Amino acid sequence: MRQHTRGIACMLFSAASFSLMNVCVHMAGDLPAMQKSFFRNLIALGVSLSLILWKRTPLRIPKGQFRHLFSRSFFGTIGVVCNYYSVDHMLLSDATMLNKMSPFFSALFAVWILKEKITWVHVSFLGVALAGCAFILKPGVEGLLSSAAIVALMGGLCAGIAYTEVRKLGTGGVDKNWIILFFSAFSCICALPFLVFDYAPMTASQLLFLILAGLTATGGQFGVTAAYCYVAAAEISIYDYSQIIFAALFGYLFFAQIPDLYSVVGYIIVCAAAIGMAMYSEKRNQKIEQDGREIR
Repeated sequence: MRQHTRGIACMLFSAASFSLMNVCVHMAGDLPAMQKSFFRNLIALGVSLSLILWKRTPLRIPKGQFRHLFSRSFFGTIGVVCNYYSVDHMLLSDATMLNKMSPFFSALFAVWILKEKITWVHVSFLGVALAGCAFILKPGVEGLLSSAAIVALMGGLCAGIAYTEVRKLGTGGVDKNWIILFFSAFSCICALPFLVFDYAPMTASQLLFLILAGLTATGGQFGVTAAYCYVAAAEISIYDYSQIIFAALFGYLFFAQIPDLYSVVGYIIVCAAAIGMAMYSEKRNQKIEQDGREIR
């Protein structure tokens, strides 16, 4: 119970932090997504390295975990860049909602990565969530899906893979500070060539917002990494949807953005599917544990 409570607190903190990060990214203005990603992860790299040195945390990567560390970093980097692009080209709440498809994708990839079982009920909830996404994407209104919407959904897919890998690493004995350090360093290295050849000059205010984006992103990253290390993805992911509330609130306060009726309907459908899947997964896990105790 204590682990579960800690997981919930970490996820709520992460949701608020990531929402503020998106606000800062948007307010940084028209800068390349890779440039924004570099500054975001550079700060996370410095913070995680400082914590490792302060706590003197030894590097311990058990056998077979390095490939999961690489996968978490690779897909996490793609997810961050996709998210930054979509935040700049969509309503803040729409971009956030599409990115929040990650728990559904996480449930699917958990079958392969974590060897967890998935039922037809999980698949049904995924179908409902995709139907909710259709309201947000509004393909019938715009004729074709916008590139920003496709990128946002791709970001959710990559984030789902990355978070599943975080859970795998957490249960495999890899310290969360090293997970964040490796991911941040990997992202910075990937963004460095783009920064060199496609650098956009920044004003003092743009640099300030990127620094703030990095700080809030670091808080969010530590929060979500700790949450997935404490509690299984199926049980904790529902609390990540509080980010939609923060995104809608901040979008209105800072940018006067008001989602249309189609988007609101989509939010409700996706959140309802997420709540349903979380409740079903928790009840299913309790039944499995009870049956296991009866067998013993």
